[in-house]
Amino acid sequence: MLLLFIIYIAFISLGLPDAVLGSSWPVMKNDLDASLEFAGGISFIISAGTVISSLYVTKAIHYLGIGKVVALSVLLTAVALLGFSIANMTVVLVFLAVPLGIGAGAVDAALNNFVALHYKAKHMNYLHSFWGVGATAGPLLMANFLAVKQGWRDGYMAIAVVQFLLVIVLFAALPLWKKFVVKPLESHETNSPLVSNISVLKMKGVSLQMSVFFCYCSIEMSTGLWSASYLTTEKNILPSTAAFWVAMYYLGITAGRFACGLIAEKIAEETLIRSGGLIILFGCLLLALPFSSALAKIGLILIGLGCASIFPNTIHMTPKRFGSSASQAIIGLSMASAYVGLMLVPPVLGAVARFFTFASLPVILMIMTAIILLTTERLRRYRSI
Repeated sequence: MLLLFIIYIAFISLGLPDAVLGSSWPVMKNDLDASLEFAGGISFIISAGTVISSLYVTKAIHYLGIGKVVALSVLLTAVALLGFSIANMTVVLVFLAVPLGIGAGAVDAALNNFVALHYKAKHMNYLHSFWGVGATAGPLLMANFLAVKQGWRDGYMAIAVVQFLLVIVLFAALPLWKKFVVKPLESHETNSPLVSNISVLKMKGVSLQMSVFFCYCSIEMSTGLWSASYLTTEKNILPSTAAFWVAMYYLGITAGRFACGLIAEKIAEETLIRSGGLIILFGCLLLALPFSSALAKIGLILIGLGCASIFPNTIHMTPKRFGSSASQAIIGLSMASAYVGLMLVPPVLGAVARFFTFASLPVILMIMTAIILLTTERLRRYRSI
């Protein structure tokens, strides 16, 4: 149980920086003399780092062990966030985005597969609710600093300090991992062959799962990155207030995942995923309604609630659908696909907003949600155990 608690804390760390860029960017761009859409470029580079680390995390764990991989990855994110707090030029943010993405991707892929293999569905949902705790706390913390001139720097510094403290805990906890079989390149099933990234790409259903993660993480990140700008430009809400409602969006994800953990053993995971997609669609509709900032705020929370069930339950079903020996490779590819979506979609949305209008945001989110619903229905036919 102590190791599980530390994994929960690690996921808080993973969530802390995820929403901070979007909530702080309306102020950061002015201090750094950057354009509105430049945040999409930073997000692109962070996602590129996560793609790379997701594809190579199986080998890293094989040689170093999962405990060291997680600890070193959190250390990378801590150093990057410290750099964000003192950066005076946007080019510095570009370089710092690389270790931030590499660290986040390795933690995400490694811990998701570890929990999927060794713990029940409720723990996977609780795990991702802890990510939501971090993702909610990040914007709330930043919102408190934004009222002060250059306050976003102190916000990044505070988050970096939290990450460094976690690094100390993770290195101290390295012996706890030894009682688990944690090398993904080794089979978890008797007499099963080792499975590589290339071989799992040939498995039926894997491409469908990759599509789900591409669309889902595009929705999650695009909403977190651009909803503050959407609320300020389309609904005339103050930046500090918009940052608060971004935090409420992530609070919706957090609360929803905690609720899913409570009911995960009573309701089928496929049903939780389907319900989440339908809630996102309704939230996007409220977000798109003109002339109503109140409904837009409610819609943002509903999008968060809908997002809650999709990621953790799809991850947890991976060993059941494709076998545990293939799960690390498939989850690594799924994470890579997710981060490719994070690389492509947020910058595209930023470009659309610059040349057209942010009013297109809810429409694009609805289209991707519809793809998730269609794809997850097709995935229901796959079950190895």
